Amino acid sequence: MTADRTPETTIYPDIRDPRVMVAVPRERRAAIATLWAFAERLTGLLHDAREPLIGQIKLAWWRDMTAMLARDPEGLPKGEPLLAELTATWAGQGGLDTLVDAAEGMLLAENADDRRAAAADFGARLFALSGGDGDGGRRWGLLWGASVQTGAQEARELLIAAHDCAPPSRSIFAANRALLMLDRWAGAIARNHGERRWRSEGLLLLRLGLIGR
Repeated sequence: MTADRTPETTIYPDIRDPRVMVAVPRERRAAIATLWAFAERLTGLLHDAREPLIGQIKLAWWRDMTAMLARDPEGLPKGEPLLAELTATWAGQGGLDTLVDAAEGMLLAENADDRRAAAADFGARLFALSGGDGDGGRRWGLLWGASVQTGAQEARELLIAAHDCAPPSRSIFAANRALLMLDRWAGAIARNHGERRWRSEGLLLLRLGLIGR
């Protein structure tokens, strides 16, 4: 998602939506919000990458930064606001580099099978880092993948894949209701072929937030 994309034009659900964030434990909200801001930055790099090589260079920088964040956060460069937020909430923790790897997989995907695999992988890794079961993020990832495509056919293929992806069992989300909400929300958008239906989506989130189904 680039800077000029608004919530109204973003196809994939975001955990930072207040209706979902309220289901995240209070003590984890800052870290989870920063994680999803990082995912948004990587998504923006994919949107902006006109040449794969340039995109790879930018992703490599973030891969280096996440590695340093895990082993030597004091040595990180200053002046990058997102990096400062990551330092405040993720210093000393590993795993963020796996999200960079997944973004690179999407950048380099050359055919429909590769795109489906890369998109599902990005969702799985993001959900795992968010404290859930990675399998629960695959349908969300397919919807996310559709949002980063520049070609209508490629986006349509990923929307169809998200539509056809079987919903994960509620049991794999355990106590992580926020991720359950994101998965079911993604499923609703996929069923509508990417068309946003704000009222029904809002009712879905209300029901999931209250009773978890």
